[in-house]
Amino acid sequence: MEKDKLIQVHKSIQPYIHNTTVLTSKLIDGIAGSQLFFKCENFQKMGAFKMRGATNAIINLSEAQKNKGVVTHSSGNFAQALALSAQSLGVRAFIVMPSTAPQVKKDAVKGYGGIIVECEPTLTARETTAKEIQEKEDVTFIHPSNNIDVILGQGTACKELLENEPDLDYIFVPVGGGGLIAGTALSAYYFGNNCKVIGGEPFEADDAYRSLQSGVIQANTSTNTIADGLKTQLGDVNFPIIQKHVDKIIRVTEAEIVAAMKLIWERLKIVSEPSSAVALAAFLQEKDIFKNKKIGIIISGGNVDLSHLPF
Repeated sequence: MEKDKLIQVHKSIQPYIHNTTVLTSKLIDGIAGSQLFFKCENFQKMGAFKMRGATNAIINLSEAQKNKGVVTHSSGNFAQALALSAQSLGVRAFIVMPSTAPQVKKDAVKGYGGIIVECEPTLTARETTAKEIQEKEDVTFIHPSNNIDVILGQGTACKELLENEPDLDYIFVPVGGGGLIAGTALSAYYFGNNCKVIGGEPFEADDAYRSLQSGVIQANTSTNTIADGLKTQLGDVNFPIIQKHVDKIIRVTEAEIVAAMKLIWERLKIVSEPSSAVALAAFLQEKDIFKNKKIGIIISGGNVDLSHLPF
């Protein structure tokens, strides 16, 4: 059932997304002791994998819903993704963004035609503001990660990676709200050849690691991490998928994230945001366990504030 759904989702979003490049590096393979294949979602439209899920969520709305519009809350990448996919599909989009969101991300949302509503930088404020807009404007709320249409859309990145490299042993992916890792885990299960999915997460925002340990969704008390895209928490739609299909989650330090980000910039010659580097950092931390394996790494995005680089 879900396998057919993923195939259908991929077909329907293809006109609106890029089938992104897969890069390799002999030098990184030498450091890793394995063959690494980097799925470059930093080359996706609006610069991140989130374009996939946002597009699928809007495509699946009824005509009446499309005519009224959509709303979401996001500090960055999903904000841009929903704004751009809504523009591509002729739908208006309200985007609730915390006042502290990087100006570069606010500018991008405006450039894609999104209607920005700013709020206090707390999850409660984001949710409350989105709810108010939803009621006042009679629009449909689309959650950035805890929505099955979004999850299936995000899973298409892994589907493409496996079409490119069908014999991957493991795929590493960063964990924030859980949409990407849940979608990746479904695609790896249905299209992989006994391919396991492993999440990377900062120690400073390790709610998913603790959630898997305890069997109950945990919250973050602090999120003091450079990986600004990973500060959100899992939801009741994606968590059961993660529990069922994700092998494990590896936590990484801030220094490990910066080192992995630097390696991507230096050796692959591409722009990766800190959140993306978490997947590579997680692999490198336990690389000895994965000796001589074929490893997929999803570089989730490249929307980085160039005036605040960590190196």
